[in-house]
Amino acid sequence: MQGVKFDSKKTALSELLDDLDSGKLQLPDFQRGWVWDDDRIRSLLASLSVSFPIGAFTTLKTGGKAQFLPRPIKGSPPQIEEPDALLLDGQQRLTSLYQALRTEEPVSTKGSSGKLIKRHYYIDMKRALNDATERDAWIVSVPEDRLVRRLRDIELDVSTPELEYKHGLFPVNRVFTRSEWRNGYNEYWNYRKEKVQMFDRFELEVLKYFEHYHLPVIELHKDTSKEAVCLVFEKINTGGVTLTVFELVTAAFAAEGYRLRDDWDERKQRLKASHPVLGDLQSDEFLQVVTLLHTMSRRAERSVGCRRADILSLSVADYEQFAHDKEHGDAKYGKAERGFELAAQFLHGEKIFKGANVPYRSQIVPLAAILAELGVEAESIEAKAKLRRWFWNGVLGEAYGGSTETTFARDLPEVTDWIRGARSEEPSTIRDANFQASRLRTLRTRNSAAYKGIHALLMRDGCIDFLNGEPVEHATFFDHNIDIHHIFPRAWCENAGIAAADFNAIINKTALSARTNRRLGGRAPSAYLGTVRREAGSDDEEGAGADERVREILDSHRIDEQLLAADDFWSFYRNRAARLLEMISEAMGKNVTMDDTDFAPEADVEEYDDGPVDYSAEAAS
Repeated sequence: MQGVKFDSKKTALSELLDDLDSGKLQLPDFQRGWVWDDDRIRSLLASLSVSFPIGAFTTLKTGGKAQFLPRPIKGSPPQIEEPDALLLDGQQRLTSLYQALRTEEPVSTKGSSGKLIKRHYYIDMKRALNDATERDAWIVSVPEDRLVRRLRDIELDVSTPELEYKHGLFPVNRVFTRSEWRNGYNEYWNYRKEKVQMFDRFELEVLKYFEHYHLPVIELHKDTSKEAVCLVFEKINTGGVTLTVFELVTAAFAAEGYRLRDDWDERKQRLKASHPVLGDLQSDEFLQVVTLLHTMSRRAERSVGCRRADILSLSVADYEQFAHDKEHGDAKYGKAERGFELAAQFLHGEKIFKGANVPYRSQIVPLAAILAELGVEAESIEAKAKLRRWFWNGVLGEAYGGSTETTFARDLPEVTDWIRGARSEEPSTIRDANFQASRLRTLRTRNSAAYKGIHALLMRDGCIDFLNGEPVEHATFFDHNIDIHHIFPRAWCENAGIAAADFNAIINKTALSARTNRRLGGRAPSAYLGTVRREAGSDDEEGAGADERVREILDSHRIDEQLLAADDFWSFYRNRAARLLEMISEAMGKNVTMDDTDFAPEADVEEYDDGPVDYSAEAAS
């Protein structure tokens, strides 16, 4: 990105307010609504009354590269003309000043409790002239009806101009149009010399500061790019509000008459209603897939990518090409959305049915882009096997725990070329993936993608519920409330003196229904196995059928029945770790070796290490 060109100048407050009133200065539509609290507005007005600085303002000259839908500042008249400039920084201050100084309506603000209220503002003339230290006390804030109450009594009433004159409270919205109020004030006091002189002095010592107040304004040139506008906004915005790329693209598209938010809202409802696994899908992620597909279609001319700058470079035509399918007569459905639907179907096949169980939500972005790009080419047995291998290497190799845009941009061309046979070398995500056997012992919560991944693999490979005897399918997953539960129950482990860091590891957990988990309770495995035998077994006279069924059920969870029956936690622990590693090796297509010493009671283990987190999911929560 090139440097940003700008001009710096001093502009009179009255001129800025005039420009807001006429619409020459408006807000870009990506600016969010914001309400300042009452104390801050009073302090702002007090600062102006003594010509204290209140900070600089930043605007963007319109008519250049970055086109955004403008909207008038809150409280100003409806605007017809296009603005000359857009206000990037200073919205809260100027909105407060405009409403307080230029409108008849009460100012929207917040009380000390955070409750939305409306206030009119006055300057206590006597105090302003005689109390040089307590500036904020000069400014009086009164309710919308201009009555200040204490319990049931009215403490202050300024509901008429005559009462304003009586109490010597000058309305700040008369600062620039005060002649009529001054005449009324003089008439009310029958032109008494001391009152006329007090107002003359008030004009000279207080109101003149409002009239002559100038603000530093930084104006960005109109050739400033959208990306630069976004970065400048985030660096200087005093409200501390971070723009999402979706908000910026929405504002840019709106300038061309395209309602991106409406398009996304409709699409989001359609996808989430059909696929609960996409329940956490975000607007920025959909834009990332559109951008990946757009840049992939031009890979001969430019690099594939979905960084912020890539997304901001999208035109409405680029978006429509991949978000809609006008070529086939469907203006709503498109290649990108089809990619997400295919991604949901893929995840269902891997026994991942809801958003909370997706190992890396961020990985859905390249998955959807790859499936959208491949189309029917992804349906062959070989293609599905390759795609599964890429997916599980990404999960178990924990490739998506940090900055992901570079990984997305690398995965899309590498995986599609590999599946199509245009590339013989394995994709980088597979090549670089590594799973250490000792990692199993540190996977304890859903914070870890690998933890959720192993849970899904157990279900995918056919684990059968201990009591109902059914494998996990889409219907049974939701009907029976399947989740991750302890094999050696927590209560038993605590009584046996086993550390929480060990019994909470994925090695001691498996996929069970909520009912099964309740029935097993806190009993020793040797005790609850009788319940499993009675409920899930198909017993014969000798009980051999039930025994065989119990072994089959436990084996589907990669559990040794004899070690469980013996309540031998550490032998079970090492055995199950080895069997889980076999499952992981198969999923990754790599040999993961195990050292028995890693799973001994005295082995060193990180107490709180859950590993890389899916930061995209963390940010959305």
